[in-house]
Amino acid sequence: MDPDDSEQDPETKEQYASVYVGREEDIKRSERITAVVHDREVVIFYHKGEFHAMDIRCYHSGGPLHLGEIEEFDGRACIVCPWHKYKITLETGEGLYQSINPKDPSAKPMWCSKGIKQRIHTVTVDNGNIYVTLSNEPFKCDSDFYATGIFKVIPSSF
Repeated sequence: MDPDDSEQDPETKEQYASVYVGREEDIKRSERITAVVHDREVVIFYHKGEFHAMDIRCYHSGGPLHLGEIEEFDGRACIVCPWHKYKITLETGEGLYQSINPKDPSAKPMWCSKGIKQRIHTVTVDNGNIYVTLSNEPFKCDSDFYATGIFKVIPSSF
């Protein structure tokens, strides 16, 4: 059997189906909500005219990102984890940190990326309704550790 010819199995298809999470006007007013999408806990932010969704627990230590503040770092909107102040971009899920060149004593700290650490999910607006589709990117994200298995907050339905 050729894997390219096979249909995606129905259970996997269902896992990546869009899920209704709320009304556009309500989310705009509250600026954030939490939801469970196919047994995965996510937070949806409304910031500067855009919706963003990501795993609710911080990739570093499972901190509650829905309780964090949104701040700009290096021109990028980030959620700041309330536990350890890790900065995660809303757009890409990159972890940001400041660094200097230790060989240059006059160097100014620069913002650097740790790479994608937090899984980002797709938000769709349709007729005033907000839907979230889980990411099906094949790479592992550090936030997967707290969103799946024994560390996830929401108990499995089976």
